[in-house]
Amino acid sequence: MDLRMQDARAFVAGASSGLGRAIARQLLMEGCRVAICSRTADRIESARDWLLRETGCPPHHVLALTCDVTQESSVLEALAAAAGHFGGLDLVVTNAGGPRTGQIDDLSAEDWRGGIELNLMSTINLCRAALSHLRAARRQERHASILMISSLSAKQPIMSLYLSNVARAGVQGFAKSLSEELGAEGITVNSILPGYTRTDRLSHLSESLNERTGRSIEDIEAGWAANSALKRIGTEDEFAAAATFLLSPRAGFITGQALVVDGGAVKSLL
Repeated sequence: MDLRMQDARAFVAGASSGLGRAIARQLLMEGCRVAICSRTADRIESARDWLLRETGCPPHHVLALTCDVTQESSVLEALAAAAGHFGGLDLVVTNAGGPRTGQIDDLSAEDWRGGIELNLMSTINLCRAALSHLRAARRQERHASILMISSLSAKQPIMSLYLSNVARAGVQGFAKSLSEELGAEGITVNSILPGYTRTDRLSHLSESLNERTGRSIEDIEAGWAANSALKRIGTEDEFAAAATFLLSPRAGFITGQALVVDGGAVKSLL
């Protein structure tokens, strides 16, 4: 299927590794031009080099930016730089690393504030800052879309992930509200909820559980796989394929939806 994404201009946050980088790779393979950002200059430059090697795209198709998504001024600067480089923006992917793990007694008020800033407020501020660019794209009759990377914890809370459970649920409320407001302007807004996917974040989570419970990492990961219908852990490429479709004009009549990409781990009917 031709996703009709040739020369689309995308901004992908949190793209130095993991799911964000995987989405950037898939977008480039579909012919998009992509700005990627991370808090650390060395890591995002390394990601840019990796993407160029992996996709063989022209160097000017990938723009590496240093951006702290928890800082509104940094977000505004990064989006302006991306729009200036590509002549506008059509697609925005909000993404940030997961907050720390822990039970209720492990988490301070500062931990809670940090988790909300990292996973909820960063999403809100990225969208607010991106709207002028996306509206400009629509005035040029280009397809415009927002995709928020969340977590299956928004639908099915995960023990020891209090901060993620709460912040991601907030993202879902924001996504649905924003989709209603922007629908009349032709801008689609969706969220994508990854399940257990083979990333560095998953490794950190299994190591944390190993330290707290004494269970082996192999046993922990086998348990995650067993809880899914497909009985395995997902891959970054599988997730990126679903995300890219939701961003594409082919998904132009899909908005306000939360797509779970988890191999059937969430057991709810809807």
